[in-house]
Amino acid sequence: MESIKYIEENKQRFLDELFELLRIPSVSADSKFKGDVRKAAEFLKANFEKIGADNVEICETAGHPIVYAEKIIDPSKPTILVYGHYDVQPADPYELWDSPPFEPVLKDERIYARGACDDKGQMYMHVKAFEAMVACDELPCNVKFMIEGEEEVGSDNLGVFVAENREKLKSDVIVISDTSIISNEHPSITVGLKGLSYLQVEVTGPNRDLHSGVYGGGVANPINTLCDMIASLMDDKGRITIPGFYDKVVELTQEQRDELNKAPFNLDDYKKDLGIKEVKGEDGYTTLERVGIRPTLDVNGIWGGYIGEGAKTVLPSKAYAKISTRLVPDQDNKEITELIKNHLESIAPDYVKVKVTPHHGGNPAVTSTEGAGYQAAAKAIEKAWGKAPIPTRDGGSIPIVALFSDQLQVDSVLLGMGLDEDAIHSPNESYGIFNYYKGIETITWFHQYFAQK
Repeated sequence: MESIKYIEENKQRFLDELFELLRIPSVSADSKFKGDVRKAAEFLKANFEKIGADNVEICETAGHPIVYAEKIIDPSKPTILVYGHYDVQPADPYELWDSPPFEPVLKDERIYARGACDDKGQMYMHVKAFEAMVACDELPCNVKFMIEGEEEVGSDNLGVFVAENREKLKSDVIVISDTSIISNEHPSITVGLKGLSYLQVEVTGPNRDLHSGVYGGGVANPINTLCDMIASLMDDKGRITIPGFYDKVVELTQEQRDELNKAPFNLDDYKKDLGIKEVKGEDGYTTLERVGIRPTLDVNGIWGGYIGEGAKTVLPSKAYAKISTRLVPDQDNKEITELIKNHLESIAPDYVKVKVTPHHGGNPAVTSTEGAGYQAAAKAIEKAWGKAPIPTRDGGSIPIVALFSDQLQVDSVLLGMGLDEDAIHSPNESYGIFNYYKGIETITWFHQYFAQK
């Protein structure tokens, strides 16, 4: 196929363009980067126009814009809708990066930069696969792109856009590359994603910071109290103690659990990679099950009092924590958020006040391995990688997958090419150059196979 040859001949340019996109600090969570977020959207718009997409536009939202583009070669042919995001996580703490996060470098066959894998590198694979097919007159079906700038802050405005543009987004399958594979030796396709409920908790004690010698022992310390409250949210068997939390959890059969545990996984290597002596989680489940099919609760940040250099003997007025839960079918993120909020308020002792602020969330999603989209993706991976993919369930969350299913009545295929070692959301995020190029090739084959459905 000429498209594959085109990809090979343009590898360096494809990499150079990705580097240009990675240099734009499109951090959606921090308002000081607002101009850079728009700059990334404009970069994509210009590239889509250059490579032959039609009806390219920057669609305004109440927040950051969505980039839309399409190529309709024949309305009677199948249509693929590609979703991705151009915004990235904050790069803090900068001092833990080996190289500046927005100055991409290629080292040991890996691209190091914030957004290298999540999601600029993976999203841009689709743009370059599309370019190759159009340039070689081998685009076999209609393609639409919807690339947003708010995925890392909850995609609040995407739901409004989707609801208002159902006809515009009408398609036969949605393809998303924002997940990972087991390894380059064992390519896989994610068929399950967890939901998410994210909240911030504020605990207030006295009306001002106090001297810990003068008042210590006589007044409750909000940090101590918050720690006690958090510790009570899980028992010694790793089960979450919030009343009603497990009421709607779908329990998998032993046969389904056995199938999940067939995926290649070495516990010793897992612990060695993370620098830990032992794993921890809910009793009665393997590590793969804990991550993939069981709900979890984690504190993502906790602070209060004096955290600067040196000592300051303060009994703080306030303490804060950010808490997230990862949800499984059939838990509803809004119901779980309300359960957590009510529970934290109910267990707060009288000597503090508690304020719980919901942040964002999304529902879990499971896709069928029998659908045309999955089947085309499986054939594409086998063609490009020389191996059939393994279906897996992911511990991460992409809330828009459930949204798409609900609003557009279309299944999504999670054709991600990342690896656990890519360190997404962490300092020194990276993406293998092999995976970048192999992803472009795989996506090209996916279009060919899906067009034959």
